[in-house]
Amino acid sequence: MATDYDAPRKTDDEISADSIEELKARRADKSSGVVDEDETEAAEGFELPGADLSGEELSVRVLPPQQDEFTCMSCFLVHHRSQLATFKGDQPICSECAA
Repeated sequence: MATDYDAPRKTDDEISADSIEELKARRADKSSGVVDEDETEAAEGFELPGADLSGEELSVRVLPPQQDEFTCMSCFLVHHRSQLATFKGDQPICSECAA
């Protein structure tokens, strides 16, 4: 914040009197504490460092389903066969989802 060194200076009494008057005026104005801010507008202004990943390409090796794995039809996670709890119809359900 810029400081104007040419402006006349106030004494401590004047400063405290100004602030008391301002506080009284704020107390009378009940809506002074309410802030009308649109959340979507506020969120548009935020930019996280390194958030632009539009030019990035991921290189991940995807393996096909193994013989000892199944995909739970409730949580859609791939589990080992030892976690198979039941079948609902012909769809496998893991022990976590069956509990």
